[in-house]
This record gives sequence, structure tokens and C-alpha cells, in this order.
Amino acid sequence: MARPVKEGWITSKTADIYDLYERSVQCPESEVDLVLQSWGELRGREPNSIREDFCGTSAVAREWVTRNEACTVVGVDLDGDTLGWAKSKMLVDLSEQQRDRVTLVQEDVMTVNTGLVDCILAMNFSYYGFKKRNVMLQYFTSVHRGLVEDGLFMLDAYGGSDSFIEMDEERDLDGFTYIWDQNHVNPITGDIVNYIHFEFPNGSKIKKAFTYEWRFWTLPEIKDVLIEAGFSDVHVYWEGTDEDGDGDGVWEINTRGEACAGWVAYIVAVK
Repeated sequence: MARPVKEGWITSKTADIYDLYERSVQCPESEVDLVLQSWGELRGREPNSIREDFCGTSAVAREWVTRNEACTVVGVDLDGDTLGWAKSKMLVDLSEQQRDRVTLVQEDVMTVNTGLVDCILAMNFSYYGFKKRNVMLQYFTSVHRGLVEDGLFMLDAYGGSDSFIEMDEERDLDGFTYIWDQNHVNPITGDIVNYIHFEFPNGSKIKKAFTYEWRFWTLPEIKDVLIEAGFSDVHVYWEGTDEDGDGDGVWEINTRGEACAGWVAYIVAVK
């Protein structure tokens, strides 16, 4: 039974799941920093235009247009409710000049035509939703076509031994608990079903706030498909560790990663 609500508490009835999502799993400042880092290292220039596929709440898009007064971004997503939330958020967080440089479109990333851009992003593992190799190849090929001549395609990936275990992971955040539920793992097909749940100080819960029905893709598989799609090279950015063995936020191109229980890496495909 839920406990009495104290002043200032978030509850399942008052919570905004999109806000909770951003606060739980996204760090747009770090992702934009890595975009700029990789472009400096691989291309020697800064990109001006990006396309954020599976953009969701468009946190990265909002961050991108705050970095300078000329850069532009197109966000692509199929979910109209999420895009509506993103547009409302931009009215609060961005100036009119910044909003004018953001375009959000409700279209399929497989077929969208937004014109050529410097950089395309596919973050938060959303492309894991492509469960067949030929479908992922089709998507990567369409991304290749959508980039300028020296364009880069950036993705994230995760793995480690814990990724193959049906388990829950909890994190206590500011006013709520975030729960990552690896609910189903099929080692024969690679199919996985993950949920995000939220719990609140009064004992109320939002179960299955977000559902992800994915195939688990390994880094070698992803790299092979990118090369087949026409990219000339693929680099993996691996995070360093501090003296306690935790991630230190420093990302470098590497060809050898640590076989740890859980990791996140970034992939940069070079056109």
C-alpha cells in the first residue's frame, strides 16, 4: 500500500515519464562532447548539421543547438506523443532562434529523406530493434546515403556478461528509483525484452513505463554490417577507468576492450 505523500514527492500519478527517462538514462552534454571530439580527431573540423534518428525526447537535439549559433539538427522518430513532448520541452528550454534550427519529423528512419547532413546519430541502442541482419543493413545503407562526402555515423552499443542475464538493476535518483529490468533473454535467437520501471517514495510504481523488444547485437556484428553498407572504416570509442575500476568519462579509439560485466561503447563509422 502506498504511503502518505509528503510535500515535494513525485508519485506515479504526478510523474512525467519522459522527464524521468531523460533524468535516468541520458547525458546529452557528454554525447555532444563526444560528437565534437570524434570529428576533431577523425575529420579535423566541426560538424554543422546532424540528424538524430530515434530522437525520442530530443535531448541531444536541444543540447546541439546551444553549442553555437549556426548548427542545425533534424530529429526523426515514429512516436507522435514523444515528439509532442519534445516540442513542448523546447518551448521552455530553447530560445526562438535555437528552436528555428531544430526540425522534428514523424517518419521512419528507414525511408526518411532530410537532405545530406554532416553527422547522423543512432543512440540509446534503438537500432537494436532491427532484429534481422538484412534489415539493419538496409538501415545502415540508408544512413550512408544521407551523409555528406566526409560524413560520420555515430552509434552506441552495450554488452558484457551481465547483458545475458535476466536481472533487475536499480538506481536511486533525485526523488525516484529507476529500474532496468532485463526480463527475457533468448541465447538461441538473441532476442531480448527489457523494461524500464519507476518507483517513488510513497511506494507507488509505474511498471513497464518503457518496453524494448530488441535483438542483442555484438560489436563485431555491427562493425561488419557497417562495412557492408559502404562505410570505409569503423572505430570503437572505449571508456577509460579510474583507480577504482569505474568509468572515468574519457573516451578513446581502441581495438581492445575489457571483458567486464557491463560496458557501453560508441561506434563511429566513416563514410
